[in-house]
Parts: sequence; structure tokens; C-alpha cells
Amino acid sequence: MTKPTIGFIGLGLMGSAMVQRLLDQGYSLTVMANRSRGNVDKAVARGATEVSTACELAAASDIVMLCMDTSVSVEGRMNGADGVIAGLNKDAVVIDFGTSLPASTRKLGEAVSEAGGVYLDAPLGRTPAHAADGLLNIMCSGDQGAFAKVKSTLEDLGENVFHLGALGSGHTIKLINNFFGMTVANAMAEAFAMAEKAGVDRQQLYDVMSAGPLHSGMMDFVKGYAVDGDASKLEFSIRNARKDVGYYSTMADDAGVTSLMSNGPKQAMGLALADGRGDQMVSQMVDYFADLFADEKS
Repeated sequence: MTKPTIGFIGLGLMGSAMVQRLLDQGYSLTVMANRSRGNVDKAVARGATEVSTACELAAASDIVMLCMDTSVSVEGRMNGADGVIAGLNKDAVVIDFGTSLPASTRKLGEAVSEAGGVYLDAPLGRTPAHAADGLLNIMCSGDQGAFAKVKSTLEDLGENVFHLGALGSGHTIKLINNFFGMTVANAMAEAFAMAEKAGVDRQQLYDVMSAGPLHSGMMDFVKGYAVDGDASKLEFSIRNARKDVGYYSTMADDAGVTSLMSNGPKQAMGLALADGRGDQMVSQMVDYFADLFADEKS
């Protein structure tokens, strides 16, 4: 069978790894520059076609994929005279792989439907290293028929591909997932910094905690930097993590409830962001806590 043509917007750490995986699998890709040229040049060198607008990209594609940082960024590429919707082919499928606000997702879904296409949200779990090997967790939601149409392509990108119901369900679950993960990561980062402040070896703390029911993959990711000095175990920036927890809080507000537990990681990462650490990885929050404790009076 002929593979669908794909347009991909958002070649950051995750998006670039996904594009390279799709090229490995023999897909014809159209890409466009967003912020950084390096990953676009890398894709073009392997045969991808570069265009200058999202409208052109959509016109060349059966499936349009976006892997961007915020709902505002997604809306900016989808709407307007040069946007995806303006160039969308009939029956094309648009997939948002980023972590977006569910309300924004549903609104874009209506606009795409009016243009003759279908919009799916499919946020991702795991890391760019998993993406390069086609081992992502993909949390897709939206029209069941459109999901069936693109499922084989999603399976080229992911080891575990879920369909989670109505449009926006994937983003809802991803925000809950990331809220929980970033709460654990920040608690563990503070724990390592607190151990050091109290005169306890970080490795010893890890040995004890990981031997019991608290042990988790997120604990190991943070330990990778806090003990071993390797921030690549969790390639997720403080900037993006703060955004996701903020979106979770907004989602709670939209539902008419108050999130208590999100306040801790939201505040900690917000302060780290204000301190110029936004481009550091989440596991490096241990440095923020350690510096914070060092600055406080003993």
C-alpha cells in the first residue's frame, strides 16, 4: 500500500526524532521551519521537502502533524490565511501531538471539520530517544474512523497506541499524567537537595527510597541527574513542564474546581523559570532547590 504523505510542523527535540523515524519508515514528508533551522536542514538532507507556510504544507499532505509547545503556537499555525486550515485537503487528518488545552483542541476540531478534514489530539508519552525507535506512547482521541485511517502510521511511531474517546480526551489525560509526573519529579528533586542540606548522601537516600514502594521511573530519571550527573534521562525542559502544570490548573479552573496539589510544582518551576533556568531539564530542578537552600539562613 502507498503510504500517506505527511506534513510535520514543530521539529524540536521530540518532533525531530519523530520526523527521522518517519523518514526511516519510508514516508514522504513536507516540513517547515518554526524556531530552529538545524533539525529542518537535517530532515531536508534526508529527502524531506521544505515549504515556507503551513498552508503550503497542508496542501501537500494527507496527514498534518503538529508537535508544538503551546496551544497558542498550535492555533497560530492552524488559523489564518497562511495556516493549515486554509490549505487543508478534503478528508485530510490533522494530529496535534503536543500537550494542549482541551478547550482549544475542541475549538480547532470544529474549524477543521468545517474545512472538510478531521482533527485528532494525540499527546505523547516517553522521550525523544523512544521516538527515534518508534517506541512512544500515543494517547489519541477524536473521530474513530479517522483514528482507524491513521492507526498504522501512529504504530510506526509508537509502541503503545491508545484511542481514548472524544476529541480532547487525549489532552485531558496527558495533562493529568504530566501534573502527576512533574509533582513527583519536583518532590524528588527537593528530597535530594534536602538530604544534602541535612548532611545525608544523595546516593544513600536513593538506595533507601528505591528499595520500597516509592520507587518509580520518575525517581530514577531525577536520580540520573541528582546522583549521576546525567540530565538526558528526562529530556523535558522546566519551561515546558511549567506550561503543562499551568494548563492542568487551567483545566481544573474550567471544570469549576480548585487544584491544590498542582500549586507546589507550579510555583517551584515558575520560580526556576524566573531565575533563568527554563531551558534546563526537569531533573535539574535539584540544582534550583540546592541553591535555594544554600541562600537561606541556616
